[in-house]
Amino acid sequence: MDSLSPAQNQTDYPDYRAILKKYWGYDAFRDLQEDIIHSIGEGRDTLGLMPTGGGKSITFQVPALAQKGLCLVITPLIALMKDQVQNLRKRGIKAVAIYSGMTRQEIIIALENCIFGDYKFLYISPERLATEIFRVKLRSMKVNMITVDESHCISQWGYDFRPAYLKIAEIRQLLPGIPVLALTATATPEVVKDIQERLLFKEENVFRMSFERKNLAYIVRKAEDKHSALLHILRKMPGSAIVYVRNRRKTKEITELLQHEDITADFYHAGLNNDLKDLRQKRWQNGESRVMVATNAFGMGIDKPDVRVVVHMDLPDSPEAYFQEAGRAGRDGQKAYAVILYSNADRISLKKRITDTFPEKEYIKGLYEHLNYYYQMAMGDGLGCMYEFNLDEFCRRFKYFPVPADSALKILSQAGYIEYTDEQDNASRLIFTLRRDELYKLKEMGAEADALIQTILRSYTGVFTDYTYINEESLSLRTGLPHQQIYDLLKMLSKRRIIDYIPHKKTPYIIYARERVELRHLQIDKSVYEERKQRYEKRIEAMLEYVSSEHHCRSRMLLRYFGEKNMHNCSQCDVCVTLHKRPTTLADWEDLKKQISDVLLQEAYTPAEIANILEVSADELAEVMQFLLDEEMITLKDGKVIQLKT
Repeated sequence: MDSLSPAQNQTDYPDYRAILKKYWGYDAFRDLQEDIIHSIGEGRDTLGLMPTGGGKSITFQVPALAQKGLCLVITPLIALMKDQVQNLRKRGIKAVAIYSGMTRQEIIIALENCIFGDYKFLYISPERLATEIFRVKLRSMKVNMITVDESHCISQWGYDFRPAYLKIAEIRQLLPGIPVLALTATATPEVVKDIQERLLFKEENVFRMSFERKNLAYIVRKAEDKHSALLHILRKMPGSAIVYVRNRRKTKEITELLQHEDITADFYHAGLNNDLKDLRQKRWQNGESRVMVATNAFGMGIDKPDVRVVVHMDLPDSPEAYFQEAGRAGRDGQKAYAVILYSNADRISLKKRITDTFPEKEYIKGLYEHLNYYYQMAMGDGLGCMYEFNLDEFCRRFKYFPVPADSALKILSQAGYIEYTDEQDNASRLIFTLRRDELYKLKEMGAEADALIQTILRSYTGVFTDYTYINEESLSLRTGLPHQQIYDLLKMLSKRRIIDYIPHKKTPYIIYARERVELRHLQIDKSVYEERKQRYEKRIEAMLEYVSSEHHCRSRMLLRYFGEKNMHNCSQCDVCVTLHKRPTTLADWEDLKKQISDVLLQEAYTPAEIANILEVSADELAEVMQFLLDEEMITLKDGKVIQLKT
């Protein structure tokens, strides 16, 4: 890893580099990692802005390991939680996760392990913070720091606001003096300020990595025939690729297209089972498959540094989402490309997402009523009730289209009436409810059950203290027993209270966050609906401006959106390359900028007056003036142009 500017190596600091070397095998930190680690290690509330792939997890895992006690990690990404817990355990570090869909017994065991079991990390979804059981157990935990991942979710100005994040301030009150490390890969200036206020920072303390990617060329290509354009790109640019599409159907269609053209490809979306996801990800990681065609479900926790091109077949609905997905290219520092294929129809389909994402309030209320019918929920009942939820079945029964129905459920979740989890693929898991010595005293279980128990004990560790993920197929191979018999034996052992067995399930969940209310009392606040809709529209407009601009450097547009002032063009995006290919046009452009600047040194003028003085057309002037306004080099006041900087 590249080392960054060395932080002060004072003798009273823990040896963070030794911890990094011991558990991760690296000799030095990179980018801002060490500065953030020293800040949180000193007990200061800290906000780290690190783009995707910047190594965020190291910034809280290292300082937490340097101290006694437990690090509380709050994140909404269940897949990432499971992945990080698994990786920490592989390194011999005790970690556990709590999220929606776990049984009460699983949650109690996990929490008690955090109190008595010398665990170092507790990953928890924000929705679980408000539960009484968590708050009671939290009082007995020795917490050394709180990490808030995806911290932009706490801000209503952010692109992924989650009301449950607001509960973090209450958790801080229960843990006085415990510092907070907030992390995010994407935040505008107003979101940066809002995060610190809502997390009750004692002082402003922000570490920013530049969002500029000097090795990444941003390209927007106008293409009515996107399939041909995609094939052209992949044939022209060798190396590993990701192709992002909007829906699951397209992942399969485009994969088949590529395979037909002798380009190795797999597809990936949230609907696949975990084994298939893992297999396809491994094939892509090791180069057996060159292209991964995916929805935005692909990417979290993916660490493949040599991706040469990321292609978007459909427009993302925000610069934040685009920046994260495009940023998965070129993490090895070598030249890479982020390409959007854009057609005239994209503008219409992107605008349609506004009505799909924010259906009318009456529609939302009607869906809430049907949800209560679906679960036969009586008025005043429901608080804390958790149910498996099948969106397709619900939509068939009550005649809804899935996309707006899904959005309505999310708005009801934002408004605090329900908790609506994403689809979760939970592997089978078990825990022995008897002690090991009691287990050996058991008789009359049969040879097959004995063989299964012995195989479980040889294959998995920690089965007496924590729920352990198991694989019935693997147990079948090791015991020689049929898969169905393994399942039946596990159910039998569970009924006899020898184990607690939770079979594999793949489903979202609906949890009632409050009792069922009458429709006339259902309130969807402005902050949840109108204000969020307005901000969503602005993000879509910013995305449309990005793809339709022909005179602004793409890199500078993205950097400006995130509040980073960059006074040089990237010289490698399609706009920069086009302007450099037309030296006369570029020379004229730069000359006109200088002439405007010279005129404004004298005094302020209206645009029409400037056009007269310079003897240029209004259209020609307007183009350059818009550029100067965007770059904040000029401003308009009372109809006159004022120069801000030369």
